[in-house]
Amino acid sequence: MILKGSQRGGARQLAAHLLKVEENEHVEIHEISGFVSEDLEGALREIYAISQGTRCKQFMLSLSLNPPQSESVPVEYFEQALADIEKDLKLEGQPRAIVFHEKEGRRHCHTVWSRIDGREMKAINLPYFKLKLHDISKQLYFQYGWKIPEGFIGRQGRNPLNFTLAEWQQAKRLEEDPKVIKQLLQDSWAISENKNTFEQSLKEKGFHLAKGGKRGFVAIDYRGEVFSLSRWLNVKTKELKNRLGEPKSLHSVEEVKNDITQRMSQKLQTYIAEVQKSLKEDLKPFIYQKRILVRRQQNERQALKSFQAERWKRESIERSQRLPNGVKAIWSRITGKYSKIRTQNELETKNCFIRDREEKHRMIQEQLKERKQLQEEVCPILNEHKNRIQHLKSDIAKFMEMGDFSLPPLQEKVDQAEQKQQRMEQNRENIFVPEM
Repeated sequence: MILKGSQRGGARQLAAHLLKVEENEHVEIHEISGFVSEDLEGALREIYAISQGTRCKQFMLSLSLNPPQSESVPVEYFEQALADIEKDLKLEGQPRAIVFHEKEGRRHCHTVWSRIDGREMKAINLPYFKLKLHDISKQLYFQYGWKIPEGFIGRQGRNPLNFTLAEWQQAKRLEEDPKVIKQLLQDSWAISENKNTFEQSLKEKGFHLAKGGKRGFVAIDYRGEVFSLSRWLNVKTKELKNRLGEPKSLHSVEEVKNDITQRMSQKLQTYIAEVQKSLKEDLKPFIYQKRILVRRQQNERQALKSFQAERWKRESIERSQRLPNGVKAIWSRITGKYSKIRTQNELETKNCFIRDREEKHRMIQEQLKERKQLQEEVCPILNEHKNRIQHLKSDIAKFMEMGDFSLPPLQEKVDQAEQKQQRMEQNRENIFVPEM
């Protein structure tokens, strides 16, 4: 189970992100504990309000728990993992909220803790919490017999396609797959030995090397979108400088953008827009199927929830009626019968709780299986779209490299015209030069 945590503020923004149904097919608030408020936004704003009595700006710990895609992971596994995390990070008893997200046949969990100790009115320190999460994550793979990712074994085995939230959001804004962008940049870096070979490899993939502000080295695509190389390559600035030299030797972002604007063919840009438009058309039937599937699954979950609530109510009444009252209650306490009935009721209550949770888990797993099947049908279309886009970008890079779309400045055009005129006059004079 991959664990990614961060200390942060922004209670309202985080609540809005966790409740965003536009990006998730199913959103379930699993638990809100330790708060006066019963809704997520109110709970997170409580954390903010209490933090105002301290100087803490990052008053929350936000954590995502992502199990292996191929595994059926019950809620108990998530809860046990959270208990281990709370113990190691000294967060036991802190107010927390748990939210489950489902998208494209995958289910993962988000948890938010308050870092503010309400009694002492100070923030709980979380030293080396990312290293601790890494150790817990590795232990979970061993504990449940899951295949451990190569990235846990050593740095050289890490997946180069892992990307941060900022990278994902940037790629999403461009309507591109962040995995494709990262793979292209990683490939160029892997095969390059110096600045020249890296720059040439980037150009072949439709990117241009430039110097950024604080980011040092950046890559710019045909739209002028800027990609921080230290972020997308997951390479430190020092390592970039060792291979590429100082950034000051490169053109600035604005200079490269202006050059791209002058040299870029508007026609080829429209081709890419047409491919993206055709993808939306190709996906329409699947989007329609997904909406129907998600709506049906939501109805099924609501029906199960209502059924279980009604059954729980009926069974609770039956258990309460077993307990004697009045004089019989006094006598049953003396004989010990009351205690036996109460123990039986507690055991049945626990078993009913487990039964309800298992019923819900089975339904969710069946629904995830359905959603994965639909996603498998969509993947070939998405892959074809990625290939078409990349081929167009490669064509753009080749055309630009040949100079087909170069637009020289006006003075350069005048100089070229004057040179052409001089050559014509010289050729005319050579024709009439008599032989000696």
